[in-house]
Amino acid sequence: MKPRITHIALHVSDLDACINFYQTFCEMAVVHQRVAGTQRIVWMAESGRERDFIFVMMEGGKDLRLPDKDYRHFGFALASREHVDKIAAAADHVDCLVWPPREEPYPVGYYCGLRDPNGNYVEFSYGQPLGPGAEELKTTATE
Repeated sequence: MKPRITHIALHVSDLDACINFYQTFCEMAVVHQRVAGTQRIVWMAESGRERDFIFVMMEGGKDLRLPDKDYRHFGFALASREHVDKIAAAADHVDCLVWPPREEPYPVGYYCGLRDPNGNYVEFSYGQPLGPGAEELKTTATE
């Protein structure tokens, strides 16, 4: 079997705030949690992807304090531009919007960026050749 990515592990400064962020904005759920010594460890996944890809979050991290022009991020695909706008508005309301919605040439598409409670950037996009709507976009692009 070839290697396949299954998870990303993050040390975070405020585990409960990060859990809330990923539940609220990414619709992820806690699928496993445990304590190892004095450290809480939580696994989060999208519904239906619990055996495919997870975020492992552990206490003990530091805020990353990334500059606004730093584009390292976790990417989540959405099914419409309107959904990108909705997430951006909700993030702006709680002051975690980093990149307002913008359009870039294919394959980037329409996206916005949020800052999670630990300083990680999270992109929400529509129009990339990945995730929801990718097949529809592929069909439209070839017509």
